[in-house]
Amino acid sequence: MGYLSRREYSRAELSRKLISYTDNADELEKLLDLLESENWLSDSRFAESLIHRRASRLGASRIVGELKRHAVDATLIEEASSQLRETELARAQAVWRKKYGELPATPAERARQARFLAARGFSTATIGKILKGLDEEWLED
Repeated sequence: MGYLSRREYSRAELSRKLISYTDNADELEKLLDLLESENWLSDSRFAESLIHRRASRLGASRIVGELKRHAVDATLIEEASSQLRETELARAQAVWRKKYGELPATPAERARQARFLAARGFSTATIGKILKGLDEEWLED
């Protein structure tokens, strides 16, 4: 209960944390089933929480990768991916503006900005749109 009182956990993540405290894996599975049935543990709430915490700074591929590492259900991952891809350009724009704010003047600077956005998990299409300045309406804001 202490773990769950601090933040949301996926079932697999909580199982990994608690397995060292028991010799019987069946008892742990029963406990996790009980926690899920009483709505203390929920993969969908975990996914929402993770997206809420990470979406303002990271791209869809990075968040989806994190959800996969936590063994979240594939349907939840697919829903999250489509939701994140809809807003990826705006989120990438905000991250880019905060860090750089102006289009690159040299190829080396362009590569540096592209690597920065790629490391955050934004798609190459989104990075290209931002660095080429194709979407002029948001540059005027």
